[in-house]
Amino acid sequence: MPTAAPSTTSRIAIVTGASSGIGAATARQLAAAGYRVVLTARRKDRIEALAEEITNAGHAATAYQLDVTDRAAVDEFATAFKTIGVLINNAGGALGADPIATGDPADWRTMYETNVIGTLNLTQALLPKLVASGDGTVVVISSTAGHGTYEGGGGYVAAKHGAHVLAETLRLEIVGQPVRVIEIAPGMVRTDEFALTRFNGDEERAAKVYQGVAEPLTADDVAETVTWAVTRPSHVNVDLLVLRPRAQASNTKVHREQ
Repeated sequence: MPTAAPSTTSRIAIVTGASSGIGAATARQLAAAGYRVVLTARRKDRIEALAEEITNAGHAATAYQLDVTDRAAVDEFATAFKTIGVLINNAGGALGADPIATGDPADWRTMYETNVIGTLNLTQALLPKLVASGDGTVVVISSTAGHGTYEGGGGYVAAKHGAHVLAETLRLEIVGQPVRVIEIAPGMVRTDEFALTRFNGDEERAAKVYQGVAEPLTADDVAETVTWAVTRPSHVNVDLLVLRPRAQASNTKVHREQ
């Protein structure tokens, strides 16, 4: 059965971290589903190019340079809207894979600021706009790292557990309001930048993350899942959806072909 287009009061969808990977793919798919997408990220050139691409495809998109960890900038951004329908909290990322004993506290702090405080900033600033729409949706892109730990992942795992708890608690606190809270937790996703950023540009080390895995998830796989969840009927809340490639049974159990 085809999905109905979003109503005029809930058709604006804001996507954070939209300059690449899951964020960019989600923006494209939400635009194709009928949303007016607002693309935010620190890299202005990337989101402006994506907004132009989406507009040229016949959909509506606007780019807005934004650092989600800058609360003053987030609050100023929020004043541009009377209502919004969807907030996709996607900005995040991982830094390093060191054990607890030698992990860099600066990396831990950066991961927490982006994955948790950034999500908190956008959610707090835009929640009144989501309520005002009468049919709002908050999406938190967490990770399977938010549901199970693994060696060398302490800082990222801690941050994603924080994002999971934020989504879970918000859902409890706003029950009865016309806003859904959806958490999508992807497992192994191969994108152009995630592993490369994690390992400070070390291409060989980044490639080993996916070595021997026949088909890791793609950004489009996650974007399709997000769009599906967002476009369910308003009374249907996908509380938590864990998404993994078939080759990954858990964070520590992955089938790799020789």
